[in-house]
Amino acid sequence: VICDAADAVQMDWIIKEFSKLLGVHYVRGTRKGVRNVYAEGSTFQLGKGNLLKKGSDYLIVAAGQLVSEALEVAAFFEENGETVDVIDMFTIKPLDKELLLERLAGKKMVITIENHSITGGLGSAVAEVLADNGLAIPLKRIGVDERFGQVGTPDFLQEEFGLTTEKIIERI
Repeated sequence: VICDAADAVQMDWIIKEFSKLLGVHYVRGTRKGVRNVYAEGSTFQLGKGNLLKKGSDYLIVAAGQLVSEALEVAAFFEENGETVDVIDMFTIKPLDKELLLERLAGKKMVITIENHSITGGLGSAVAEVLADNGLAIPLKRIGVDERFGQVGTPDFLQEEFGLTTEKIIERI
């Protein structure tokens, strides 16, 4: 099981769930204080994404600390007359293919947003779902393009890799 927590509430829940499971599991955490997406005491289901916002024009699938930015990007689109689904796909493996396929219907584009390399991450997993199901929906993967790493504060790195709300909107 591979997870990427959106906030401290979700991280706390994931760690408690992992303690109940046998085997090796991975959760990605953040060094940066992020805005809470979930209320204290929220519960989740491993392998199931969370539909945070419903819309009909675009689908944004995000994970980890960039779920907050995904919600801000959706608000920008809505201010400009387009509606957006936002899924917090906090479980990267197993991926919630059922929710993806359900929410892809009628969308102009799917956008993935992740604090990770676009190669072999959430965007790649979503691309596989599109390909495996013969769906010809444009996909824009937003994350870290293939390049050498950088050292710095979380805010500096988010700016450096183009993962701020403003830069994500420009890239879309």
